[in-house]
Amino acid sequence: MALSFCGNNSTAYSVKNGVLNNPCFVDALNLVPHVFLLFITFPILFIGWGSQSSKVQIHHNTWLHFPGHNMRWILTFLLLLVHVCEFSEGIVCNMMMGTNHLHLFMPAFMGFVAATTSVVYYHNIETSNFPKLLLVLFIYWVLAFITKSIKLWKFAENKGAAQYLRLYITALLVILYGLLMAVEINVIRVRKYVFFANPQKVKPPEDLQDLGVRFLQPFVNLLSKATYWWMNPLIIGAHKRPIELKKIGKLPIAMRALTNYLRLKDAYEDQRDPDRSPSIWRSMYRAFGRPILLSSTFRYLADLLGFAGPLCISGIVTKKNLIFVPNYHMSSHELLQNSSILAVLLFLALILQRTFLQASYYVTIETGINMRGALLAMIYNKILRLSTSNMSMGEMTLGQINNLVAIETNQLMWFLFLCPNLWAMPVQIVMGIILLRHFMGSSALVGASVIVLLAPVQYLIATKLADTQKITLEHSTDRVKKTTEILKGIKLLKLYAWENIFCDSVEETRGKELTSLRTFAFYTSMSIFMNAAIPIAAVLATFVTHHILNKKGPSPSQAFAALSLFHILVTPLFLLSTVVRFAVKALVSVQKLGEFLQSDEIGDDSWRNGDISVSFEAGKKPMGMFLGSLPSPPFSFHSISGQLTMIVGQVGCGKSSLLLAMLGEMQAIEGGVYWSNKNRNSVAYAAQKSWLLNATVEENITFGSPFNKQRYKAVIDACSLQPDIDLLPFGDQTEIGERGINLSGGQRQRICVARALYQNTNIVFLDDPFSALDIHLSDHLMQEGILKFLQDDKRTVVLVTHKLQYLIHADWIIAMKDGTVLREGTLKDIQTHDIELYDHWKTLMNRQDQGLEKVRYKSAAKCLLKLSEEDDDNFSTTTNRRSKIPWKVCWCYLSSGGFFMVFLMIFSKLLKHSVIVAIDYWLANWTSKINTRQDSYYLLVFIILCAAGITLCLITSLTVEFLGLSAATNLHHNLLNKIIHAPIRFFDITPLGQILNRFSADTNIIDQHIPSTLESLTRSTLLCLSGIGVIASITPIFLVALVPLAVAFYFIQKYFRVASKDLQDLDDSTQLPLLCHFSETAEGLTTIRAFRHEARFKQRMLELTDTNNTAYLFLSAANRWLEVRTDYLGAVIVLAAAAASIWSFHYGLHPGGLVGLGLTYALTVTNYLNWVVRNLADLEVQMAAVKKVNSFLSTESENYEGSMDASQVPENWPQDGEIKIQGLCVRYDPMLKPVLKHVNAYIKPGQKVGICGRTGSGKSSLSLAFFNMVDIFEGKIIIDGIDICKLPLQTLRSRLSIILQDPVLFSGSIRFNLDPEKMCTDDRLWEALEIAQLKNMVKALPGGLDAVVTEGGENFSVGQRQLFCLARAFVRKSSIFIMDEATASIDMATENILQKVVMTAFADRTVVTIAHRVHTILTADLVIVMKRGNIMEYDKPETLLEQEDGMFASFVKADM
Repeated sequence: MALSFCGNNSTAYSVKNGVLNNPCFVDALNLVPHVFLLFITFPILFIGWGSQSSKVQIHHNTWLHFPGHNMRWILTFLLLLVHVCEFSEGIVCNMMMGTNHLHLFMPAFMGFVAATTSVVYYHNIETSNFPKLLLVLFIYWVLAFITKSIKLWKFAENKGAAQYLRLYITALLVILYGLLMAVEINVIRVRKYVFFANPQKVKPPEDLQDLGVRFLQPFVNLLSKATYWWMNPLIIGAHKRPIELKKIGKLPIAMRALTNYLRLKDAYEDQRDPDRSPSIWRSMYRAFGRPILLSSTFRYLADLLGFAGPLCISGIVTKKNLIFVPNYHMSSHELLQNSSILAVLLFLALILQRTFLQASYYVTIETGINMRGALLAMIYNKILRLSTSNMSMGEMTLGQINNLVAIETNQLMWFLFLCPNLWAMPVQIVMGIILLRHFMGSSALVGASVIVLLAPVQYLIATKLADTQKITLEHSTDRVKKTTEILKGIKLLKLYAWENIFCDSVEETRGKELTSLRTFAFYTSMSIFMNAAIPIAAVLATFVTHHILNKKGPSPSQAFAALSLFHILVTPLFLLSTVVRFAVKALVSVQKLGEFLQSDEIGDDSWRNGDISVSFEAGKKPMGMFLGSLPSPPFSFHSISGQLTMIVGQVGCGKSSLLLAMLGEMQAIEGGVYWSNKNRNSVAYAAQKSWLLNATVEENITFGSPFNKQRYKAVIDACSLQPDIDLLPFGDQTEIGERGINLSGGQRQRICVARALYQNTNIVFLDDPFSALDIHLSDHLMQEGILKFLQDDKRTVVLVTHKLQYLIHADWIIAMKDGTVLREGTLKDIQTHDIELYDHWKTLMNRQDQGLEKVRYKSAAKCLLKLSEEDDDNFSTTTNRRSKIPWKVCWCYLSSGGFFMVFLMIFSKLLKHSVIVAIDYWLANWTSKINTRQDSYYLLVFIILCAAGITLCLITSLTVEFLGLSAATNLHHNLLNKIIHAPIRFFDITPLGQILNRFSADTNIIDQHIPSTLESLTRSTLLCLSGIGVIASITPIFLVALVPLAVAFYFIQKYFRVASKDLQDLDDSTQLPLLCHFSETAEGLTTIRAFRHEARFKQRMLELTDTNNTAYLFLSAANRWLEVRTDYLGAVIVLAAAAASIWSFHYGLHPGGLVGLGLTYALTVTNYLNWVVRNLADLEVQMAAVKKVNSFLSTESENYEGSMDASQVPENWPQDGEIKIQGLCVRYDPMLKPVLKHVNAYIKPGQKVGICGRTGSGKSSLSLAFFNMVDIFEGKIIIDGIDICKLPLQTLRSRLSIILQDPVLFSGSIRFNLDPEKMCTDDRLWEALEIAQLKNMVKALPGGLDAVVTEGGENFSVGQRQLFCLARAFVRKSSIFIMDEATASIDMATENILQKVVMTAFADRTVVTIAHRVHTILTADLVIVMKRGNIMEYDKPETLLEQEDGMFASFVKADM
C-alpha cells in the first residue's frame, strides 16, 4: 500500500466545502505547533547553556523551583498517555480502512514527541534557572490549544460523533493543553520573568546549598522520584569502591531527628490535659498522618491497577474477526476489544501499578524512619529528665530502657510500614471477589471462600511462630551465657580436664533450643505451604464447582482471568496475618511508651542556683534507697569556697545521698541547697560506681572540654594513669567500653577521677574515689591529685571517703550517722569536743595502715584483654568486591545438612514446579477443547494433578526447613567441639568477642534466617524460570526479546547486590553506637547532669540517630531502585509475551487457552523477579555467617590421645609426687621463640617449692608445662616415672591440681563449682571448705552446698572466690599441687591462714608455688629463681639469702 497523508481517495484533498471542513487539513494544522516546538527547542537543547546557569554552588541539577512544578509533570504524563491512545486509535482505524491515511496517526505521534521534548526542555531550563526561555513553551501550549479546539469543534459538528472515541480523546487533549497553558501563565505571574520590570530573585533551599546532603529523593523531579534515577551513581559506584558513611552524607533538614522530634513533641504537648494523659497515637497521627494518607492513596491506585491484568488477559484471549470499512471511526467500546491495544494498555497499567506501589512503599518507609527518629529523641529527652529514684528503686531498669529503644520503636516503625495494607487489603479482597463472580459466576464464590476460610489458619500459624521464636530466644540466650562462661574459664577447664562436662551442658541447652527450632521450622514450613497451596486449592474448588453447575469447562478467557485473580488474592490474605500481628505488637509498644513518658521526672532546677559557698539548710532528705516515707532528721552544713571538705561515716549512713541532694538529684522534702551568688554551673563529679563512655581514654578524661596538653599530662600523672596507658594497644587513643578494651575496676575509677580533675569547674565532688585502689595509688592520688592539683586551682572539694588517715588534710569534716550530721568541724574541734569519736577513728586508722598492699600491674598481654572483633569481620576487602556469589560456602552449608536432604530438596522442588506447570497447561488444553464428551476426563486429571501439587508443596516446604535445621545442628556441634578442644594458644590470640559472635549472632543467622531465605530464593527463581520456559515453549519468538532483557537483568542484580551488602553493613554498624549511647546515658545520668552536659549528649544522640537513619533510608531507596527496575523489566516481558501470543493467535498457530497461559505466567514473572535479586543479596550477606563459622572449623585441636593407653596408667598415679625436669624447652607456638630454655630441676616427693622471678621470666609457663598445655618441643618432664608427653591429656590433667592467679567460678551451686564431676561425698566437700576457712560462711548461706553462685561468682568477694578455688583444688586429692600467684588478690590476714593451711593440709604432697610476693615462699624447702626462661638460682631459701648480691636476696629486700 502506498503511503499518503490523506489516503489515496480522489476527494481526500478537496476543499470545496471550506478548508476547515476537510478533516485531513485540520489534522495537518494540528501538526504545526508540534513542528514549531521541535524546531525551536532542539538547537537550544543541543547548544547547551553552561554560560547562563545559576552561579550558586548547589546540586544544581536537582533544584526545582518553578511554581506548579509537580502539576506540570503530572499533566505531561497524562498528555503522553492520551497521545498513546490517540495514536492507537489512529492505527486501528487506518487498518480498518484498507488504504493508508497518515493523518489519522501522524499528528498523534508528533504530539507524543513534542510532549516528551517539552518536559525535557522544561527540566533543563528549570535546573539551569533561565526562565526567559519558558516563553517558547507558553507559545506552544497556546498554539496546540487553538488547533486542537478547532479540531474538536469541527468533529463535534458531525452527526453521531458522540459515539466515537476520537471525540473524547480530542476533548481530553483540549483540556490538558488548556491546563498546561494555565500552569505556564502562573509561572509568568509568580516569577515575573517576562513583561515585568523586576523579576523575582530566588535562592535554592538550604539543603541543596549544603553539599553534604546526598539523599536527594525530596528534591528531584517526578520521573527521577518514581524511578530512583538519582541513586544510579551511588549504586553503580559501589562496584568500584565500597560505600562508606562519607559517601551517603547527611539527611535533608526535614528528615532529621530534631525536626521530627519537634513535630511530634508539639503534637504531644498540645494534648496536655490535667484529666487524662496525652495519647501517643493521636500525636503520631498529627505529626505523620499526611504522608501515610498519601501512601495509602498510592496503594489504592496500585491495587486497582493490579486488576487490569486479569481483565486484559480475558480480553486478549477472546478471538475476533476483521471487516474492512471505507470510512471507519472507532467506538469507545471497540477499543477495549482490540487485543493489540489491550496488550499496550496492560503494559502501561503494569508500569503505573508498579510505580505507585513502590511510591507507596517508599513514603511509608520514609515516614516510619522519621517517626522512629522522633520517638528516639523523645525517649532520650525523657531519660535525661528521669528522677534518680526511678532508676535506683528499680521502677525503670536499664533493660526496660534498652527494650524501648531497640524493640518498641522498631515495632512501631514496622507497623507504620505495613499500615497502608490495613485499609488497602479489604478493598483488594472485595474487588477480587466481585471480578471473580463476574468471570466465573457463582462457582467463583466457592474458590474465594476457600481462601477466606483458610486465612484464620494462617493467622494461627503466625501467632504460633511468634511464640516459638520467644521460647527459642530464651534457650539461645541461656546457651550463649553458658558458652561465655566456658570461654572465660577455658584455661581452668582445660587444666582440670573438665571441658567435656561443660561441653555436654551446652549441648543439653542446645538440645532444648533445637527442639523449639524444630517447632519453629515446622510452623514456618506450614506457613510457606499454605501460601503455595491455597491458590491451587481455590482454583480446584472453583473449576470443579463450575463443572458441576454448568456441565462444561470454562472458556479460556474465564479460566485464565480467574487464575490470575486467585494469584492476586492470595497476597493480601497471606500478609493479613502479619499485619494483624504487628498491629497487636504496636498497641503494646505504645502502651509501654506511654507509661515511660508519664514516669516521674527530676525536680525543677530553679533552686539549683548560686555558686560556691554551699550551705545545706535544715534539709530533710529522704535517703537513696528509702525514698519517700522516711524523713531523716534535719541537719545543715556549709562548705566554703576553695576548701577541702570530707564526709565520713559508716556504710549506708547517707554520705552519697548528701552529695546527690546537693546536685539536686534527690527530692527535698523541706529545706534546700543554696549556692552563693551565681547560678550553679557545672560540678565535676566522680560517682562511687565508675562510669565510662564507649570512647577513647582521652575523650573520657576531657569529656567534651577543649584539649590542653599540659593540663591533661598533669591530670594523668596525678591519677598515675601513665603506666596503664602505656600498656594499652593504642595508648590513650584506645577505645574502652563495650566495643573496646576492658579495664580493671581501679583503672576505671582513676579515669573517672581524672575526668573530674580535668574539668574547669569551681566545685569538685568525689564520692569515695579510693574504694577500688590499693594504698600506693590512693596515697598518690590524695597527695598529687586532691591536695596539690585541686588546691592549686583554688577549687572547692567535697570528698566522701572511708580512708580515715586522710582526715588530717581536711579543712572541714562532716561525720554522718543514719542520715544526720553527727559532728562537723575541723579535726581539732572534734578532737577537743568528742574524744570518744576521735579515739574510735584512731584505732581504725592504725588498722588501715597495716593493710598496705603492693601495686601490681598485670602483664601487657593480660591487659590487652581481647579487642573486640573489628578486623576479622571485614570480609568485604577490596579483592572480594567483585560481586561473586560465595558458591563454595553455599555448598559447604548444604553439605552440612546431609546429602540425602539436599537431594530430596532439589528433587521435590523441581517436581513441584513441574506439576504446577502441568496443572496450568492441562487447564489451557481443557478450556481450548470444543467437544464435551471428554470434559469429565479432563476434570479427573485436573483433580489428580492439583492433589499432587498440594502434596508436593507440603513436602518441599518441609524439606528446605529441615535441611536448614540439620545444617544448623551439625555446624554448631562441630564448632563447639572444635573450639573447646582447641589449644590454649588459640584463646590467647583470638578475641573473646569474636568467638562469642560465632556462637550468638552467626549461629542465630544459620538457625533462623538462612533456611527461609534459601526457600524463598529457590521458589522465586524456579517460578521465574518455569514462567519464561512456558512462554518460550508457546511462542518461541519471545526468546528474541528475552536476550536483551536477560542482559539488563544481569547488570541490575550485579550492581544491586554489591551496593545492598555495603548499605546493610552500614545500617548494622551505625545501629550499635546508637543503642550503646542510650544505655550509657541511662547509666551515667547523675554524672551527666552534674557536669551539666545534657545538651552535648542530646546533640550526640541526634547525630547518631541521623547517621543510622541515613543508612537505613539509603538501603530502602536501593531496594526501591531494584524493584522499580525489575518491575519495569517484568512489564516489558509481559508486553513481549503478549505481542508474541497475539501474533501467533492471529495466525491461528495456538488456541486461546495457551495464549492465556503464557500471559498469566508472564504476570507471575513480574511479581517474582525482584525477589530473586533481593533473596540473592540477603543470602550472600547471611552466608558470611557460615563462612565465619567455617573459618573456625579449620583450627587444630590439641592432641588428646597420647602414646600410652589410659588403662596402662596406674589408678593412683602420681603416688609420690616426684618430679624430674630434664632439658625442658617450651614455646607457645612453633612460630614463636621458646619461653623456657633447657630447664633442669629435680623435686623430691612432698617438697614445698617456691618459684619466683620478674614478670615474663617464664614462671607461669613452667606451671602450664606440667599440664602439657604448651608445646614441649625438647626435653621432658617425668612425674613418678612416667613421661607426661606420652599420657592422654584427660588422664594427665585429671590427676594434678592447680590454683590459678585469677579465681574462676561458674554459675550454678557451690557443690557444682567444687565438684562438677559429681564424684565426691558431702563430707569430703565440707572438709575442703573447712581447710579453706569457708565452712562457716557457706553454712550461713541459704541452701548450704547448694547455695547459688552467680555468673563469674560475682556474689562473693575476690578473696572468697580465691578461697573457693583452693577448696576446689583440695577436693581433688592429688599428690602434686601447683599454686600460680594464687594469693595475689587476698589481704594479708587471709594469706597467712592460707600459708598455714598449705603447710598442714598438704604436708605430704608436693607443692609448687609461683610467687609474686617473695615473702610467701621464705618457708619453702627449695627456691627456684628464674629469668628470661632460664633457672638462675636453685637452692634452699636460707642458702640463697646468704648470697647478698644474689637475685633472690634482692627480691626479698625489695619486698620488705
